[in-house]
Amino acid sequence: MRVYKVYKIENGTVIDHITAGKGHLVMKILNLHKEPGENFIALGVNLESGKEGKKDLVKIEGKELTETEINKIAILAPNATMNIVRDGKIVKKYKTKLPDKIVDIIKCSNPQCVTNHEHDVKTKFMIISKNPVRVRCNYCERIMDSKDIYIF
Repeated sequence: MRVYKVYKIENGTVIDHITAGKGHLVMKILNLHKEPGENFIALGVNLESGKEGKKDLVKIEGKELTETEINKIAILAPNATMNIVRDGKIVKKYKTKLPDKIVDIIKCSNPQCVTNHEHDVKTKFMIISKNPVRVRCNYCERIMDSKDIYIF
């Protein structure tokens, strides 16, 4: 019999296999730390994982993520899995997948980049590497590693 350390949810999303130590960042980019509303939210940190050794986990009752939210998580945790839960059962399970291009999700770290001065210019990045995540700005061609990426 499996013992759960984090409460089961009836309807919502479970984000599993988040890189250990990044679960709080997932909550931050989803704005769950500001306005949790009426929904139950659980954060599991440094949970045992057969694949990675340690992992983080976020459970959100009553919310299914948008494509933009999923892309944000893929940047932060490229090996994460998403589980959609309805009536207490997983009805859909998939791995996060980075798109080839990221539009208006991350900020360029180059202070001289046009996207940091012109408010009507959306940021655009091409994915150079998916694991580890590395991106190149479409405008100034700055290459950024995951440690340099700021998700807004």
